[in-house]
Amino acid sequence: MVYYSLTMRILIVEDEHKIANSIKKGLEQESYAVDVCYNGTDGFDLASTEDYDVIALDILLPGMDGITICKKLRTDNIHTPILMLTAKGQTTDKVQGLDAGADDYLTKPFAFEELLARIRALVRRPRHAVGTTLKVEDLTLDTLSYEVKRANTVVQLSSREFALLEYLMRHPNTTLTKDQIIGHVWNYDADILPNTVEVYIGYLRNKLDKPFPRVPSLIHTIRGFGYKLGKDA
Repeated sequence: MVYYSLTMRILIVEDEHKIANSIKKGLEQESYAVDVCYNGTDGFDLASTEDYDVIALDILLPGMDGITICKKLRTDNIHTPILMLTAKGQTTDKVQGLDAGADDYLTKPFAFEELLARIRALVRRPRHAVGTTLKVEDLTLDTLSYEVKRANTVVQLSSREFALLEYLMRHPNTTLTKDQIIGHVWNYDADILPNTVEVYIGYLRNKLDKPFPRVPSLIHTIRGFGYKLGKDA
């Protein structure tokens, strides 16, 4: 199996070949790297040994069902976001999937645009937060209460500023390109220009760095590459 060196990597575990291949084709057109498994056993093996940004997981699978896969991954302390895919639409099935550790649920048939939007939403969620809080130096972000603090001072952000900051904090001390930021922070069909990212980075600097001159700046421009959040550039 060939893996692509792209920003986002997704695993599709779906036994209906036509659906799985259609999803794979659509996601690859959106520049995602996609692996596909058609049974639960192979799906679990890949999900537990490879690093994915999102797993789209059918519930009814040969070999090992999606609920079992989800439970085993969570038991093994693997917290990759999981989007459950199933033809079942009853509330009890949805609850069962979420209780097993899934992050979201999508009932077949679904529009590809909705699948894509849900995947992007899952990618934006923090995977390695302590509880609901992300922390970089003296900057904290609570993904549940939407509270942001710098040096124990509450900072008010717009929803877009919050989404941008959350993405930066999920990748501390990592240079992120404008294209990566656009792909994660804005909706898939948004007509965003690269200078829009510059504008919003400026908004964050004005709220998170400039008001705190006694502490090191956290938002850095890496010229020719992108932006980095951390103590040092």
